[in-house]
Amino acid sequence: MENLDDTDRTLLNALQRDATLSLDELSDIAHLSRNACWRRVKAMETRGLIAGRVTLLNADAVGLPLAVFIQVRTNTHDPAWLDTFAKATRAMPEILGVYRMTGDLDYLIRARVADMADYDRFYQRLISRVPLSDVSASFVMEEIKETTALPL
Repeated sequence: MENLDDTDRTLLNALQRDATLSLDELSDIAHLSRNACWRRVKAMETRGLIAGRVTLLNADAVGLPLAVFIQVRTNTHDPAWLDTFAKATRAMPEILGVYRMTGDLDYLIRARVADMADYDRFYQRLISRVPLSDVSASFVMEEIKETTALPL
């Protein structure tokens, strides 16, 4: 874990919970002076431990309550197809994640849509952009745990 000490872990855990914490609040949490805290956070940013700071939105509140996992199988595995697939999926804002998988499944897509009709429009756009041999979707009925925080 790239030489993280307890203070680094404390700072990173606090920032993962709330990236809007002020430097004074972070200093208090980590029991550091303001300058020492700032230097540590800057050093972790420079080292790439902190990849960015974002605002997490409430999907229901912005009209995207339906989470879907899309299982994709393809008969083609050449670099040209993969490039087309990557460009197509990166260009679709509904897609939150795309993963190349081991086993029977080739790719797993995580997306957010408004409803089933919106999913159908999304699906039609996806299959028009890239040839797929089999597409299957599973819709989330209940989110039991959803987090962006990594265990440190």
